[in-house]
Amino acid sequence: MTQKKHNWLLYALITMVTWGIWGAFSDQPDYPSTLTYVVWAISMVPCALVALANIKFKLDVRPKSVLLGMGVGLLGAGGQLALFKALQYGPGYLVVPMIAVAPIITVILSAIFLKERVSKFGAVGIALAFVALICFSLSGKSDEAVTSWLWIVFAAVVFVSWGIQALVMKLANNYAPDAESVFVYMAISGLVLIPVALLMTDFSQPINHGWNGPYLTFCIQILNAIGAFTLVYANRYGKAMIVAPLGDAGAPVISCIISLILYSHLPTIPQIIGVVAAISCVLILSRE
Repeated sequence: MTQKKHNWLLYALITMVTWGIWGAFSDQPDYPSTLTYVVWAISMVPCALVALANIKFKLDVRPKSVLLGMGVGLLGAGGQLALFKALQYGPGYLVVPMIAVAPIITVILSAIFLKERVSKFGAVGIALAFVALICFSLSGKSDEAVTSWLWIVFAAVVFVSWGIQALVMKLANNYAPDAESVFVYMAISGLVLIPVALLMTDFSQPINHGWNGPYLTFCIQILNAIGAFTLVYANRYGKAMIVAPLGDAGAPVISCIISLILYSHLPTIPQIIGVVAAISCVLILSRE
């Protein structure tokens, strides 16, 4: 049991680091967001091949495993596509804070359906994770305009989808004999939604096909894919109500540190509070 405890934390930390680096550089490519989704879905393939090799290509094909694995991927990828629409109608400073606290759904549902519990000290750690998430999400530009109330609808879809996704990921891990099968089906579901992303793309606008377009995008998105891969392992060995807020709160700390080093970007007061809260969260939840 002790070994598994350390495993979930190690995998969660890898997710935090890879997603943190990804977050720091994700705005560097000059590439449409919908096509970025396509590249991200493709970047999941190498990780899926590694997963298959780990299990000697003996994929769990039982219907329930397929359903749960695809459910995890469709909730995540579908939420990403809904986020594009939310940001089309509403400003990031409204959309991001709303979806940032999606893990609260995971915490509630995990307590109800998975009967997960944490100590009072652990509850403080989870609370600090949400403090960090809210603080990091308050850095959006306030001069962006609201073009339609539909942003609320799409943001709500993202909020619910991503909140439920972590629960389904835990259920999938509990049922499947290995985490690798869960990730492979996640990758497949991401590929399945590529036509939707292409339909959402405005091809009448010029698209950059140079190095800082699809190629740089792939190099950055592969970090996202690796983080998703290790997140599946973290959920397999750890509690969903801990892993979900921990991963989401910790990654922005890495992004903030990278921005400070590379771009001399001084953090705002909310970001400083978020960094302190996230680091405290990691230290506390690592004891659970």
